[in-house]
Amino acid sequence: MAHSFIKLHEPLHHDKAVIHEGENINATTGINFILLGHFNYTETHLFPFSMVLMISLTSLMGNAFMIMLIYVNHWLHTPMYFLLSQLSLMDMMLVLTIVRQMAASYLRHTRSISPTGCGAQIVLLLTLEGGECFLLAAMAYDRYVVVCHPLRYPSLMNQKLCLHMTAGSWLLGGVDGLMQAGATLSFPYCHPREINHFFCEAPSLVSLACTDTLIFEFFMYVCCVLMLFIPLSLILASSSLILAAVFHMQSTAARKKAFVTCSSHLAVVRLFYGTSMFIYTWPKSYYSVAHDKVVSAFYTILTPVLNPLIYSVRNIEVKEACRKWLKKHFESPT
Repeated sequence: MAHSFIKLHEPLHHDKAVIHEGENINATTGINFILLGHFNYTETHLFPFSMVLMISLTSLMGNAFMIMLIYVNHWLHTPMYFLLSQLSLMDMMLVLTIVRQMAASYLRHTRSISPTGCGAQIVLLLTLEGGECFLLAAMAYDRYVVVCHPLRYPSLMNQKLCLHMTAGSWLLGGVDGLMQAGATLSFPYCHPREINHFFCEAPSLVSLACTDTLIFEFFMYVCCVLMLFIPLSLILASSSLILAAVFHMQSTAARKKAFVTCSSHLAVVRLFYGTSMFIYTWPKSYYSVAHDKVVSAFYTILTPVLNPLIYSVRNIEVKEACRKWLKKHFESPT
């Protein structure tokens, strides 16, 4: 979610933008925004930039591989794995939205981003983050039906409902993104237009506005809280019902299968909501720009690379599909 609306009225401590020889400064004097959180164009920052690029490429390949496995294996054509493929697609787009701009800025030696580019980044980020909130809730419902109502699964979690939940996740995230980006870019902005972050986010832009934004901040904060806590409440409710059902199972094997079925999803939920809750509940007195950047980097760059690993390591069907694909393409015929 777009975060930190609760902290907007704190003073923003800008870092000085270090302009090195050869850096494009033409755009910095116009109406563009300046992203101060990007890497400097020095040998010292070449290593962390290379690491971010390598992690991002690993994330893209891992999520693309997960989508490919689900597509080519017919036994994975179920609502559970369709939702998982959508999660991988969102993670891929999230990495591309952040890292593509970061890499382009580094290679072109410029920190500037146009208002249009900034707005597009806000729309995409909120669409993907908001969509992932609701998609994780849909996946939790799927796990609840599998464990608590296995015989009724075809009727309670059919293909039509699965498509509706997926489309609803994208739609709700997109509406949130368009609303926040449109309202944010409608404000007049003061100079210098320096965003102390490595990507555009609505709270950072609103803090630069030359007008009173208190009402906007309040409504956007309420919107963000609802987008976060409604899906989380559904996930917690589903998890509680699953645990209650597991405790009433007589078979140890059935209990183990139920835990394995849900553990991967709960691990991903902890990663995604853990960072979001950490941002929202962090006391104002302890807030810092560096803290914001670290947490943002975790959920926009590191979490997408961990998600396919979690599902492939803990999921027997995914591991079997991966083994058969590797055997088919890399083992020499005897």
